[in-house]
Amino acid sequence: MKPRTVLVAVSLLAVVGLALGAQAVPASSAAYLSSIRNTANTTATAPYFTCAGATNATAERAAAYFVYPLNETFTLLGANDQSGHLFNNGAYSGGFATSTATPIACPRDTGGAYVLNGSSSFVTSPSQVTNPQTFSVEVWFKTTVASGKLIGLGSSQTGLSPNYDRHIYLTTAGKLNFGVNGTAGVSVITSPLSYNDGLWHHAVATLSGAGAVLFVDGQSVIANPALTSAQVFNGYWRIGYDQQTGWPNPGANAYFTGQMRWAAAYNVALTPAQVTAHYLAGR
Repeated sequence: MKPRTVLVAVSLLAVVGLALGAQAVPASSAAYLSSIRNTANTTATAPYFTCAGATNATAERAAAYFVYPLNETFTLLGANDQSGHLFNNGAYSGGFATSTATPIACPRDTGGAYVLNGSSSFVTSPSQVTNPQTFSVEVWFKTTVASGKLIGLGSSQTGLSPNYDRHIYLTTAGKLNFGVNGTAGVSVITSPLSYNDGLWHHAVATLSGAGAVLFVDGQSVIANPALTSAQVFNGYWRIGYDQQTGWPNPGANAYFTGQMRWAAAYNVALTPAQVTAHYLAGR
């Protein structure tokens, strides 16, 4: 009985198939091609569509020292601050150029990328901050040069600072160093990989009582729970240039060469979830 039941079911399906096949069904086709580079083998749903949306989230906006998209086409008004602080635009110095070449970081945000020439280009915040011991620094960057400071704190607004730390800089191998000069002296944590590959990357460094953490492209790549303090001084946030003498493996040039977008600093340590959200918003 069982085989006979199967044959009946198959026969009925064949009749239904013939009936459907007799109907005129318009032909259609679709194709989709996508390429995603994801070396961390992770996936997630982005909570923000743009870098502007991510950095203007309630928690980030309340904690921001500044948020500079670095997307201006001219320098007259400086680097426009998106954090909501009054009179907080950054000052562009040296050679200035922009690029809208694709691919670009934060592609759904307006404007282009700031092009730093490696000899005179940098940005500084307009006022001093008082000895931050808990903080985060963040920037999107692209370079082929294994040298230069991405972002950090310096005691001088221009020129080479006598006091300088809380910084991310490129080593001679193209790796990222995040360094603080605290109670343990000059200390850095170094990314395992190099990033002078001509691709856009997202770098975030945090310091708090839980230690120092360096994130690249949305993932924590190195941490040291023992690093919990930085040098005691008041300073200016510097983007693209400042002193690195005395720090491990600095490149030959204190100036960064390449492109940047969406630099920011905060008075809190961003959480891994926040960092990932910022990265996904910029992809």
